[in-house]
Amino acid sequence: MSAPTRSHLSDRAAGVRQSAVRDVFDIAMDPSLVSLAGGNPWLSGLPLEELGAAAARLVAQEGTTSLQYGPGQGTERMRQAACTVMAADGLPGADPDLVVVTPGSQAAIDTACRAFANPGDVVVVEDPTFVGALTSFTTWQLDAVATPTDEHGLVPAALDATLTRLRSEGRRVAFLYTIPSFANPSGLLLPEDRRDEVAEMCARHDVLIVEDNPYGQIAFDGAPLAPIAARHRERTVYLGTMSKIFSPGVRVGWALVPAALKREFYLCAESAFIHASTTSQMLATAFVEEFDWQGHVREVTGLYRARARALQTAVDEHWRPGFEYTAPRGGFFLWGRLPPGVDTVELMRAGIEAGAVFVPGAAFTPVEGMHSTLRLAYSFVDEDTLVEGVRRLAPVVQAAVESAERRRPTPSPLSRKAP
Repeated sequence: MSAPTRSHLSDRAAGVRQSAVRDVFDIAMDPSLVSLAGGNPWLSGLPLEELGAAAARLVAQEGTTSLQYGPGQGTERMRQAACTVMAADGLPGADPDLVVVTPGSQAAIDTACRAFANPGDVVVVEDPTFVGALTSFTTWQLDAVATPTDEHGLVPAALDATLTRLRSEGRRVAFLYTIPSFANPSGLLLPEDRRDEVAEMCARHDVLIVEDNPYGQIAFDGAPLAPIAARHRERTVYLGTMSKIFSPGVRVGWALVPAALKREFYLCAESAFIHASTTSQMLATAFVEEFDWQGHVREVTGLYRARARALQTAVDEHWRPGFEYTAPRGGFFLWGRLPPGVDTVELMRAGIEAGAVFVPGAAFTPVEGMHSTLRLAYSFVDEDTLVEGVRRLAPVVQAAVESAERRRPTPSPLSRKAP
């Protein structure tokens, strides 16, 4: 009997590729490397003994429930806990009946593709955007189309132009996917007035918004900005998660879905994974109901702020003037750009030889070609190690910048006209 070959794969599966971030994660397991790649939350500040006792209690006292099948939409208490978290995000008054609990927000992105998009449809994305979302769009045979950003995030006029062009081409836009608060990977924070403008542009073009908000509460300089969904709930599918404020290992996220779309979204979710883990939902619920979870978020936000500042100081000292970046105002990442002509995929390989690893910008865009951008993660690495990683990379960054400068053509002198 012959072994299976790639001819047995569906067109969808044949087009799936492992993300560059996952490739880098595999490399970053090498203990000799300093990893500036992984956007992992810092978990050491969690009350682990108390959480362990809570988990033991759940199994000992509610084992027949916690270890059993659960409701496909999510447990009622977890949906109420999600509403508590969303209120802290700046989205009060969410209806638990419109919440669908998922195994992390990645599953909610995947469900949005199932529920709202047909193969060949367009998903409009900010450039750069979350690599996990791009992978889902590829899997579902969707065409991710980038719309421009500036130092503040999505540019509403440019979004209008993008949507107008796509309509003129006869393309169906399934939805806009956006991360307005401390986006992965750019770290950008979309201003409040632009949030309303983006919603108005999408309403004008009859385009749904899928708003992803994992980092909104990780704000270095004050309260979170209200999500787009706070004032535009009926046109926005809002994605939340316990991954950044509690634990990514529990795999609990959710979608707050407009009432008109909730039934179909829930059924698409149920067809994929039946329901999120009952045990995980109960532990996540306990974290919200029984612990000072907002105190934990404040504590780790202070830690992330200090690490971001240490990383900025290090790149200012070792990588300037060739490296330009956006100063983080929250979240987990510093996004920067080297001069044109520097291929950060090649730079990553050289950096690994030098003993440190980051994620090249090509992982975060649907735009093909060479990219001079990169993402540095500071959330999971202490300040001294961040500085050491930047120091290790400094010689390869400098060499790449100098090589790009040498290759750049010298402009011809301007000819002067006779008076």
